[in-house]
Amino acid sequence: MRDRMNVYFPPELLKQISDLADRKKLSRSAIVEAAVASFLSPDGPDRQEAAFTRRLDRLSRQMQRLERDIGLTAETLALFIRFWLTITPPLPNEAQAAAQLKGRERFEGFVEALGRRLQKGQSFLREIPEDIVRQETDSQT
Repeated sequence: MRDRMNVYFPPELLKQISDLADRKKLSRSAIVEAAVASFLSPDGPDRQEAAFTRRLDRLSRQMQRLERDIGLTAETLALFIRFWLTITPPLPNEAQAAAQLKGRERFEGFVEALGRRLQKGQSFLREIPEDIVRQETDSQT
């Protein structure tokens, strides 16, 4: 047997309950009953803590990937600059204007190629296997 209870909700909360009931193909009463049972459940805080822990774990993994990507980017840029400065001879003054023009053309081509890769969802950093980066990081410590 069930007892009847009249409850008043703000219109926006009632809309959320109705929308959830429609999506889950349940009655509004079933949704409210489950929410109240969850609220009164003694293991509610444990479930909440577990949910927070999962979110924190996910954020930690995202931060680790971000640190990896930034480290790779910085190392790649530093290596390229060192290589470029080492092998590029200085240009005579009369050749600098032509070199600057050619440099602008090449840079525009680079930006276009980068744009195409990004539109396709391709990423150089994703092409580098995690274990290679991990080995390199471990050998530096």
